Amino acid sequence: MMNTMDDYTRQQEEICRKHDTISPCLYEEYGVNSGLRDEKGNGILTGLTNISKIVSSKIVDGQKIPCDGELWYRGYRVEDLIDQLDTDEMGFEKIAYLLLMGEMPDKKQEIIFREMIANARTLPTNFTRDVIMKAPTDDIMNSMTKSILTLASYDQKAKDTSISNCLRQCIQLISEFPLLAVYGYNAYNHYEKSESMFIHHPDPALSTAENILMLMRPEKTFSKVEAKVLDTALILHMEHGGGNNSTFTTRVVTSSGSDTYSTIAAAMSSLKGPKHGGANIKVMEMMQDIKEHVSDYTDEEAVGAYLEKIVNKETFDHKGLIYGMGHAVYTLSDPRERVFKKYVKELAQEKGREKDLQLYETVEAAAPKVIASKRHINKGISPNVDFYSGFVYDMLGIPQELYTAMFSVARIVGWSAHRIEELICTDKIIRPAYMSVMEKRQN
Repeated sequence: MMNTMDDYTRQQEEICRKHDTISPCLYEEYGVNSGLRDEKGNGILTGLTNISKIVSSKIVDGQKIPCDGELWYRGYRVEDLIDQLDTDEMGFEKIAYLLLMGEMPDKKQEIIFREMIANARTLPTNFTRDVIMKAPTDDIMNSMTKSILTLASYDQKAKDTSISNCLRQCIQLISEFPLLAVYGYNAYNHYEKSESMFIHHPDPALSTAENILMLMRPEKTFSKVEAKVLDTALILHMEHGGGNNSTFTTRVVTSSGSDTYSTIAAAMSSLKGPKHGGANIKVMEMMQDIKEHVSDYTDEEAVGAYLEKIVNKETFDHKGLIYGMGHAVYTLSDPRERVFKKYVKELAQEKGREKDLQLYETVEAAAPKVIASKRHINKGISPNVDFYSGFVYDMLGIPQELYTAMFSVARIVGWSAHRIEELICTDKIIRPAYMSVMEKRQN
């Protein structure tokens, strides 16, 4: 007799592996694109979108040539959208309107939309006590997903998939996500870490970024630089094409006719996977490991030598990866990182973290050389947006448990835009094919 369920499942694992393992050569034999990517790593075309565009190469004289990455929102380059904001202007709400509605708001539309966001930034009576504070966990993504599904119970039109109703639901969730994230962490911090708990009410006069900083801090204070950097981070993370895992999940679940709450909960479940939304945490862990083994942050040779050990799987997590370097789509550069770095430097100066920034810059310079020599990769290798985002969150005092949650606070905008587009443009359930390689058996 088995003593526990764990004993039983450990024994059964080998049986599962025996019958579920499929030879990699069969994928090639039948022309199956594993992960919906071709042999060059390019995504298989599965749909059309008018929401955003990613550019990583251009055709020159009939040949595909890598280029500096570009990210476009509704026909505008993202760096242009950010550059056109005033120095102290918080742009998250304005660009959220652009992604959702398809056009830049005029002044009146922007004011009304900001009011809608501010007025919707509230939770049902006793929701924080009865839902968020029950069974607190360090997995804030799970806490938020539970809350999202529970919010459906408070919506009398939860199952209504009309465009206007889904748009209402999406705007409400965009408004509520900061509360679900911060309150979820505060409950965990109190009940599981025995720290003091405070629950601030959001301020309708503040932007999304400003409210996040205010809600997180006992004294409710923040600087203009802090708010601007967080606002920029949210803008850069809010959308990234229809093919990323969580956005494609949004499309798939929407195509089944499911409601908004279930759809966004499914996207959350995708984003929380470490292969998707947890990269900045791995960057922070890697940087801490480097600090413990390299004393001179300016010594590119010493840093490069330690990075070689990481790539050779001799140290750190023994996975052979330099986290935050390279991207599945971009080659020469990630446009989000290029935009973000300017703000990272400004915040590092305000916080007195120039030495830490120096380490990041040294790794940024050394890593491409190490990866190119060890992996024999010919395409360009550059830092992606996750390389610096964890460092920024750390400087803002945002705990690591909230890193992926901050990603979701931004990406809910892109998910919402893609849900609306899927509802408007298609009426077929997404159903790709899987070829069976099962062998028949005799009874």
